[in-house]
Amino acid sequence: VEVAFVEDVHENNKEAIIGASSASRSTRHHVDINAVASGQLTANGFIETTNELRIVNSAEGPKWPIFRVLDPQGALVDGSQMQSFDKSTLVEQYRTMCRIQALDDIFYNAQRQGRISFYMQSTGEEATHIGSASALSPSDLVFAQYREVGVLLWRGFTVQEAADQCFSNEADRGKGRQMPVHYGSQQYNFQTISSPLATQMPQAVGAAYSLKLSGSNSLVVCYFGEGAASEGDFHAALNFSATLDVPMIFFCRNNGYAISTSSSEQYRGDGIISRAAGYGMHAIRVDGNDIFAVQLATAAARQLAMENSCPVIIEAMTYRVGHHSTSDDSTRYRSTSEIKYWQENYCPVKRLRAFMQSRGWWDEQQERLLRDTERLQVLQALETAEQRNKPPMQQLFEDVYFDKPAHLIKQENQLLDHIAKYPEHYGLGEHTSPESA
Repeated sequence: VEVAFVEDVHENNKEAIIGASSASRSTRHHVDINAVASGQLTANGFIETTNELRIVNSAEGPKWPIFRVLDPQGALVDGSQMQSFDKSTLVEQYRTMCRIQALDDIFYNAQRQGRISFYMQSTGEEATHIGSASALSPSDLVFAQYREVGVLLWRGFTVQEAADQCFSNEADRGKGRQMPVHYGSQQYNFQTISSPLATQMPQAVGAAYSLKLSGSNSLVVCYFGEGAASEGDFHAALNFSATLDVPMIFFCRNNGYAISTSSSEQYRGDGIISRAAGYGMHAIRVDGNDIFAVQLATAAARQLAMENSCPVIIEAMTYRVGHHSTSDDSTRYRSTSEIKYWQENYCPVKRLRAFMQSRGWWDEQQERLLRDTERLQVLQALETAEQRNKPPMQQLFEDVYFDKPAHLIKQENQLLDHIAKYPEHYGLGEHTSPESA
């Protein structure tokens, strides 16, 4: 399957459509000495000159198209590039998308009941998770934002592991040190999530540079929302990735809102993808509610990035159906009719289901069984996680230094002395003892 990437949109509105990276840096600035008379040699190569005084309004240029394979009704678009399908893979993709929905529904309600402190849903963005994850290699290193739990689930992370993390219990791989939904897994090459926006982006570039130097067959995938693209780290990351020619994918989930700020108030350009030209990067815009389009685009981006050691931006146009988090009420800044419209007309899960049903691969009985199974699995994981003890308090001071320094030992002793003096305030019975940890 060949997917075209747009490298640049010139001011004369002509597009340079390419399926491979531009020439290597050693030949990129080759100059025809006979053409110097009509142009100028710059640090960025030879550029044509003009005698026309014209300030260009970049907003008047053509908008980047959205790559789509499956229409909102679940039918393949005319001329679709995806013609062969594996039934078992599609069913597993659909199953995982439904698992995301079950996890989100139950844990959102658990937070409302006061059983966990915080939660963030992924409703409406399931195809961005599973479509991209299924096109990656398990060895590819993931730097996520905080709304990509489906990527982990596709790689094998269990619902029980997710539940343990959200409850910060003794089985939590993060040892209870993170907010809920801030997952991480060394086993599945998923870097632990950090709350501040875009901090993962320059870190991802550094990891990709390391992979490049080591000659690895893997790359880095960095997920972020369009709101994070307003952070300075976004621009630093893109510039470093392009100038260092690192193999990585920047995957933008443009879901329409940065918490309460709509996209129309965040920027004036053509989304996030239009910024690729400024950094000399390859890019493609895709229907983020179309799992097939996301999968094909990610697979093509991965091949391009690996073969040419270069970064690629994917902008997935989707919609955040749920609230930003349990700390947010999105009906204060958008109408319920808007949310309902997207749910009814652009749900990525319904779209994939409609396609499978049209092929005779899915029916109502299978649907009921799957939904009941996934819901029961999540409920059982929640109850198990809730009953487990908290990690030992002593673990607060571990895993920073190989040998614990004196100042940290002093702080630990101060904390333990304080707790021993006022044990009634700290629920010591809820924590696992250091001896049994």
